[in-house]
Amino acid sequence: MKLKAFDWSFLIAGWLVQIIVFVLAPAHPLSLVSGLLGITSVILCSQGNILTFFFGFGQIITYTYLCVLERFYAGIAMNAFYFVSQIYGIYAWRKLLRHDDGNKAQVITPRNIPLPRFAMIVIVMAAVAAVSGWLLSRYTDDTQPYMDALTTVISVVAQVMLVIAIRQQWWLWLVVDVLFVVMWIIAGNGCMVAQYVFWCANCIYGLLRWRRLIQG
Repeated sequence: MKLKAFDWSFLIAGWLVQIIVFVLAPAHPLSLVSGLLGITSVILCSQGNILTFFFGFGQIITYTYLCVLERFYAGIAMNAFYFVSQIYGIYAWRKLLRHDDGNKAQVITPRNIPLPRFAMIVIVMAAVAAVSGWLLSRYTDDTQPYMDALTTVISVVAQVMLVIAIRQQWWLWLVVDVLFVVMWIIAGNGCMVAQYVFWCANCIYGLLRWRRLIQG
């Protein structure tokens, strides 16, 4: 991985936060593994580096098991979708690769979508999340049905936008990461809280970095 000094510092800081939180507030060992893999994956994603998908596979597998332990059923379904989309993402991003002189690496060329179209996507997501939350609360023993549904719907849409390299996906990830912070605080898993707090910071970084990639 050819990363700039800032990228390496950002990555190492994320790893250290995960390790420190795990030591101070021990959780399931896979929480630490999932957090480390997840941090690596999202930083590579913010750089437009296709290696994000390879680290993503490991994060998805470990995170799915944690969702099983907490009975986050929508989260389990979401990660099944993630796994499939990771495979397609590798194929799609290979077509978008170009040489980035500033980073001396192969990166993608993302794109923007019009604001009215993005607003319509947000409205549809809200409606689907409301219905899904009601179904989960009525027919399952999901411990946080509406939060689970909302984070899942936003995450699925954001993942689709990520795979096809649309810059606005970072706004969706920022919202969903804040919600996941709340969800895992309630669940009492410090490692997952630390991971998603770090991911919130990475969303801002991703927005700025992808703007530069679009401008070339």
